[in-house]
Amino acid sequence: MIKHPAHCQINSIILNESEFVFKDSNPNTFNEALSKLSHAQKQRLAFIDFSLFFKGHLCRNDLIQQFEVGLSAATRDFTLYKEFGSNNLYYDNQVKRYFQADTFKPLFEHDARRTLIKLANQISDGFDAISNTPFPVEQPSYLNFPNINVIARLVQAMLNGNVVNIIYTSLSSGSNARDVVPHSIIDNGLRWHVRAFDRKSQSFRDFVLTRISKVSIRSNQTMQSERKASDIQWQQILDLEIVPHPNNVQHTTAIEMDYGMTDGRLNLKVRAAMAGYLLRRWNVDCTNNASLSSPEYQLHLHNRSSLNGVAQLAIAPGYSN
Repeated sequence: MIKHPAHCQINSIILNESEFVFKDSNPNTFNEALSKLSHAQKQRLAFIDFSLFFKGHLCRNDLIQQFEVGLSAATRDFTLYKEFGSNNLYYDNQVKRYFQADTFKPLFEHDARRTLIKLANQISDGFDAISNTPFPVEQPSYLNFPNINVIARLVQAMLNGNVVNIIYTSLSSGSNARDVVPHSIIDNGLRWHVRAFDRKSQSFRDFVLTRISKVSIRSNQTMQSERKASDIQWQQILDLEIVPHPNNVQHTTAIEMDYGMTDGRLNLKVRAAMAGYLLRRWNVDCTNNASLSSPEYQLHLHNRSSLNGVAQLAIAPGYSN
């Protein structure tokens, strides 16, 4: 089994190599064969699988151009692929191209979320056919993208347990320098934040990455109380029970399908520190009696008591202490 786990402490979508898992009823034979192949040939097999799955067709020349291999090598790759997925493709002699068969079942597992992100951004990890094909997938833009130097310094500090000094511009106090101990980067769906212990306020806070203009690494002399293990809101996991809004939704089945609900409910585990972001992003009515009547509120938090004691919930729709 080929796995490529993410190593960086970034709590968002990570664009690494896709994690591929053979899906046949007897994976041992395939995985044993894969273990004997070079990394490059594994990439080419995954490329064939991806192309058939998402494009519906490919030819040997696609493989040759993508990986700069010879005709004989490309022929061997297709022969090997057919040994394990003989029902996945057929060859049309007239157009000299392989096509997806009606009985196609991907040999590899292509993660849906990661694949959509890659397609939308035209980012290839070498195991797909994205770089040379304009797929019709789009996504809304973020407000802005953080400075790559800021990101690099912060991630470096996280991995090495450093204190950093940042120049941060807030809505309330303008630009100021402060020492923080960062531990995670967060994607809230609209913009990026860094979760860090703020020595000025003596608390864990979220800082918007685009508002950080400078990062200077100080030292690795941090206190235990400043590290991720001491971030109570980060370590606390909430069990949220989300249901279709009882007053704003007429056909609840549509909402159940949207969110993959079971028996009309979606049970989520989420960090307390990130609960407000999720509830706001999904427009979840957090009032006791589902009293928000605007049509954008299609969901209701059924177990509102799960938010008791959670900080930073001002952005959760309808929530009040």
